[in-house]
Amino acid sequence: MCLAIPGKIIEIVDAENSIAKVDVGGVRRNINTGMLDDTRVGEYVLIHVGFAMSKIDVHEAEETLRVLKEIGDYQAEFDEFSTSLE
Repeated sequence: MCLAIPGKIIEIVDAENSIAKVDVGGVRRNINTGMLDDTRVGEYVLIHVGFAMSKIDVHEAEETLRVLKEIGDYQAEFDEFSTSLE
């Protein structure tokens, strides 16, 4: 299963080589935006293995991040429950 994570473009690091810095929940990474046309600071993109796959709006990004956080919280609870049975 592949998962794309939303990130907000906070800086165009190298326009010639299509490299932008994104923020994903406080974590900042450089990604390649070469598959997209005309990316700008402030836009949200879906990121998979270091590449921006598509642009999304702020509401979709926020909702996706909320769901991913819920999944992570659920996974942590499940892991804790599973280890308590041993």
